[in-house]
Amino acid sequence: MPIMPIMPIASPVTFSRRAMHRAAAVAVAALAGTCLAVVNAQPASATPPGIPSAATAQSQLNALTVAAQGSTSGYSRDLFPHWSTVSGSCNTREQVLKRDGTSVVVDSSCAATSGRWYSPYDGATWTAASDVDIDHVVPLAEAWRSGANSWTTSRRQSFANDLTRPQLIAVTDNVNQSKGDQDPSTWQPSLSSYRCTYSKMWITVKYNWSLTLQSSEKSALQSMLNTCSS
Repeated sequence: MPIMPIMPIASPVTFSRRAMHRAAAVAVAALAGTCLAVVNAQPASATPPGIPSAATAQSQLNALTVAAQGSTSGYSRDLFPHWSTVSGSCNTREQVLKRDGTSVVVDSSCAATSGRWYSPYDGATWTAASDVDIDHVVPLAEAWRSGANSWTTSRRQSFANDLTRPQLIAVTDNVNQSKGDQDPSTWQPSLSSYRCTYSKMWITVKYNWSLTLQSSEKSALQSMLNTCSS
């Protein structure tokens, strides 16, 4: 009769250590998830001013002039000076960080040293101001292509620092960078529940600044606006 090889048997101590390691890993993962949930459970609630109702946005969209998109020839961000001083040592960027954040603390130069910022474009929450960009809802280059190329530098500066209308908003930095100068026909917030608000913001900015829009842009805005309940 052939002799069967004897398989090594793990000791109870080995099994015990493996079980302890698995349990520790599960506990760490659970704790991390709990901490993230706590942070995300308390997002900032501030929103840009001047967001119209769906009905008003619809009227404004209907009134906007549809035209072929202009060229970016001659465009430069320097032609839209920002960020302007608001008061004391605080400029427009710092003002939006304070407005859109929760428990924001600033130093003597008005730079945010701590706080919490919720990005409605993607649903992320950040605790470092360096992770947040101030987005121009209607990008500067898009404004240039839509009529701002004929403006004075002073008017372009007012547009780039507009705190009266929903033109500036604190969002995740790489989301803002991926948006670039795209209009809603090619870029919309990944958080679909925010697209209604985004369309209303975009429409009222273009309306109040007498900017044109192209046909595909208007169609995209109408589709987003159709998702609004109010």
